[in-house]
Amino acid sequence: MLAVSEFIATFCNPTRRHRLLGWATLPYTSPMRRILLIDDDRLQFVLTRAQFAQFRGEPFALDYAASYEDGLAQLLAGGHAACLLDYQLGPRDGLALIREAVASGCRTPIIFLTAETSDSVDTAAMNAGALDYLVKGELNPAALERSLRYALKLGDTLGQLHRLATHDGLTGLLNRREFDRLLAEETERAARFGRPLALALFDLDHFKSVNDTHGHPAGDAVLRAAAARLAAGLRAVDRLARFGGEEFAALLVETPPAAALETAQRLVATIRSEPIVLPDGSTLRLTVSAGVAALPAHAADAPGLIHAADTALYAAKHAGRDRALLA
Repeated sequence: MLAVSEFIATFCNPTRRHRLLGWATLPYTSPMRRILLIDDDRLQFVLTRAQFAQFRGEPFALDYAASYEDGLAQLLAGGHAACLLDYQLGPRDGLALIREAVASGCRTPIIFLTAETSDSVDTAAMNAGALDYLVKGELNPAALERSLRYALKLGDTLGQLHRLATHDGLTGLLNRREFDRLLAEETERAARFGRPLALALFDLDHFKSVNDTHGHPAGDAVLRAAAARLAAGLRAVDRLARFGGEEFAALLVETPPAAALETAQRLVATIRSEPIVLPDGSTLRLTVSAGVAALPAHAADAPGLIHAADTALYAAKHAGRDRALLA
């Protein structure tokens, strides 16, 4: 029998714990990153898998799609670190697949594979969104591994740049520019299909006094806490942005006016519910005012929707703050 102190020491040590439980003592290895090959020739899958086995660095797992439709579906589903894409896919080609994937928001790094050596194909692939271009007849394990690592590194860098361009650095939410882009898309979609769309604008009450009394670090902490509470209260399909200063905007898709107002009222109550802890350890009670508007009830387009929600927000402020009002 182990003494209590020895038992605790054993379970705090992974090697000793594994031995005690009869587990094999193996080093932890992270899951292999998965690469997707889209090619209508299964022989290419066999050859590529054999080349993967000869890689000298990090191993990769190779998945396979034999058609345009299956390849696009797997690519858009996510889960792949990179994609190897053949130029010829039956009656359709890889260039069209790249364009369709990119248009759908796919940012998986794509390496174009072709039997041709034409400069026009090379240029067309890059213009469509591929990060590299390989000729099948010149392919070998070293070249394929080098191209994969280049694409993965470049893909990571582009992903970081995209996040910097579309997100607010303080709160991590979408920034105003990206939110405006999504709002334009969603209003167009709602109008085309006759579906409801709502916008809720939130403004922190008396925020200037937070900075004046407690300092800007405290103001930053308040903004981050408010952003986190608002985000936690929304659905995955909704979009939340820092609209400017102490103002936030929530785009509520497929949401009629009454349901949007209910959501905004719930979020106002969430902000009010608990004090926010400031960097110096003190706490601060915070409230927020909100204005809600919806398509097509209160506006016909994106600018009109913003104006209607902003008017409702002003009315909430004028009515005493700490509340949400519908346009």
